[in-house]
Amino acid sequence: MTKLRLAIVGAGPAGIYAADILLKAERRFDVSIDLFEQLPAPYGLVRYGVAPDHPRIKGIINALRDVLDTGRIRLFGNVQYGRDITLADLKTHYNAVIFATGAVRDAALDIPGIDLSGSYGAADFVSWYDGHPDFPREWPLDHAEVAVIGNGNVALDVARTLAKHADDLLVTEIPGNVYDGLARSAVTDVHVFGRRGPAQVKFTPLELRELGEMRDVDMIVHDEDFELDAASVAAIDTNKQIFVLNKVLNSWRTRASTGASRRLHLHFWARPVEVLGTDAVTGLRYERTKPDGAGGVVGTGEIRELPVQAVYRAVGYFGSPLEDLPFDDHRGVVPNREGQVIDDLGEQVHGVYATGWIKRGPVGLIGHTKSDAMETIRNVINDQANWWLPTSPDEASVVALLESRGIAYTDLNGWHSLDQHEIRLGEAEGRARVKVVPRDEMVAVSRPSASPAESVTADA
Repeated sequence: MTKLRLAIVGAGPAGIYAADILLKAERRFDVSIDLFEQLPAPYGLVRYGVAPDHPRIKGIINALRDVLDTGRIRLFGNVQYGRDITLADLKTHYNAVIFATGAVRDAALDIPGIDLSGSYGAADFVSWYDGHPDFPREWPLDHAEVAVIGNGNVALDVARTLAKHADDLLVTEIPGNVYDGLARSAVTDVHVFGRRGPAQVKFTPLELRELGEMRDVDMIVHDEDFELDAASVAAIDTNKQIFVLNKVLNSWRTRASTGASRRLHLHFWARPVEVLGTDAVTGLRYERTKPDGAGGVVGTGEIRELPVQAVYRAVGYFGSPLEDLPFDDHRGVVPNREGQVIDDLGEQVHGVYATGWIKRGPVGLIGHTKSDAMETIRNVINDQANWWLPTSPDEASVVALLESRGIAYTDLNGWHSLDQHEIRLGEAEGRARVKVVPRDEMVAVSRPSASPAESVTADA
């Protein structure tokens, strides 16, 4: 039986789903799969990109854990592609590689003042409150009035986290440094801006409802934003999700103020045009918009300003280039044809594939990566003529390579140790889990027999 040695770079949902689909679907090959992950722990976006107060979404981890725990997939964590292991290395040890590295950077927002002090990308803030080991432990929350630009679920996650009281997050797995930072927060007013109307938002009903359920937070919407055009009315009448969203938003129009200590304001038909300030953010200038009759918006020429001292842009994620691979700088993806990576001339790059957001861009929910992975895996299976012929096909050779380079890699047993360690930390505080943040501590728990110097190799 032909052996298929496959490397997958990225141990988030996209990479794990791809591995699972291949193992379940393929019977012609003796399949061997290694997952490489730059962080010491697996699960990617689910662990480091989902708000901590979304336990239902984080339940996806249970399904991912089941895949890893089959014992048919090896995990090499704390290994960074392009530094600790290269494309040339993968060609030596595998028949093919799938890149599932996702999209973790903030998409750009090209307006004046966006680079002022106090202007942040939502992805960075999410990484902070989710305890990503490669981000600072502190976050500046010393201003009362904050703007969030965007009308998607990430914008709502950011707004909700900024408005919510820290004590109400103690039932989650937030790290101690994040709780301390939120407990000291001076934020009283969070303003969310979207350039379209309430019938065009990209929220999911669950996300939106959760805003109105926060303790000691008043929801504020504006009647002028609900003067809907015919297309908006039709969307509400024909789309169940939009109908529910509209119902929730309208319920807040009649909700009386409770005199809460914090307020969350939703602004529709508002296109940001400039972040105001000289050295630091002092306000946001925006233009009122209106429907253009074709599903978009046009400016009305009416300019307004709102005093804020911080701005978060939540206008989407963007992929990062990968060493020795082609990259589309405009879309933020690795160019591909149904998951088969192609070069600048449109020719297939032998043995190289992509799945998830680095393949299609940051669109769709986590569950959508399954169908995406199926397409890529189908091409891997049917593409034997384009596989590499590895010079070191045995599984032990990869371990020897990493150890020869002094890479303090973590494995599945190490993840189980870290997982149990975080659960024990939570039990001590009456919580389900407390996430470990420092990379060296994550590695030390995952590799208890490693020396202190070895455990921080990948941080150097």
